[in-house]
Amino acid sequence: MSLHALVEAATPAIVFFLMAAVGLDLAPADLRSLRHRWRLLVAGLLAPPLLLPPLALGLVALLRPPVEVEAGLLLVAMAPIGGISTTYSYLANAAVALSVTLTALSCLLAPITLPATAALVELATGRALGFEVPLGVLAIQVLGLLALPVGLGMALRGARPERAARLRPAIQRLALVAVVLLVALVVTSEAEHLLATIGDTVPLSCLFIGASFAIGAAVGRATTPDAGERFTLAAEFATRNLGVAVAVAVTLLGRAEFALFAATYFLIELVILLAAIGIQGRRQRRTALSSRVPR
Repeated sequence: MSLHALVEAATPAIVFFLMAAVGLDLAPADLRSLRHRWRLLVAGLLAPPLLLPPLALGLVALLRPPVEVEAGLLLVAMAPIGGISTTYSYLANAAVALSVTLTALSCLLAPITLPATAALVELATGRALGFEVPLGVLAIQVLGLLALPVGLGMALRGARPERAARLRPAIQRLALVAVVLLVALVVTSEAEHLLATIGDTVPLSCLFIGASFAIGAAVGRATTPDAGERFTLAAEFATRNLGVAVAVAVTLLGRAEFALFAATYFLIELVILLAAIGIQGRRQRRTALSSRVPR
C-alpha cells in the first residue's frame, strides 16, 4: 500500500474513533440544554461565513500569493466547520455539546452559506468561481463521520456510564495520540508539497488560523461568560471543513492544484490548535488551584 493510500484509509478511521470518543463524553441532556442558547448558536453559525471570507480576501491583498494558493485559501474560508473541531473541544475539556451542534448545523446549512459566500467573493474579486455544493460529501461527513460515531459513543455511555467515566482519561490520552498520528501521516505524505510551497502557504495558513481563532474568541466574549464555550467558538472559527474545500476544487472546479493548500492548512491547524489546547489546559489548572486556596 502506498503512503497516500495509507493516509486516505487511516484518516477516516482516526476521525471516526475521535468522534466516538467525543460521544462517550456526551449525554442527551447536554445537547438538549442548547435549545435555549439561540444567541450562542446563531453567532457560531452565521459569524464565520460573514467574517472569514473577508479575512481571507484581506490576507490575499496583503500577501499576494500565487493564484492556486489564493484560490485554496478562499475555498477553505468559505467551507463549513470541520468535524475535527469537536475533538479539539474534547481534548481541551471545553463545550463539546456546543461543538457537535455547531459542526452538524454548519454542514447542514452549507447548501445556503456556500453559494452565498461564493457570490460575495465573486463580487469582491471580479472572478467567477462557478461551483455547486458537494451534497454527497456533506452527507457522508455529517452522517458517517459525525452523527454515527458520536451516537455510538453516547449509546455506550448510556449503557455503561460508570465504565465510560473510568475509561475517560485513558480514551482522552488515546485521542491525543491519534491526533498526533494524523499530523505525522500528513507531514510524511505531503513532505514534498510542503517544502515546495512553504514560503507561500505556511505564513498564510498561520495568519488565517490565528486571526480566525482570535475572531472566534472575540465573538465568544460577546456572547457567553463561559470560558469553555469561548474556547469552543474560537476553535470552530479556526477549523474549516477541508474535505468540502478539496471536493469543490477537484470534482467541481477540476483544479486539483487548488486543493494542495488544504494539506498545509490542515497541518498548521493541528499544530496551532494543539498549542491552544495546552494553553487552555494550563488556564483550567490554575483556575482549579486558585479555587482551592482558602480566602
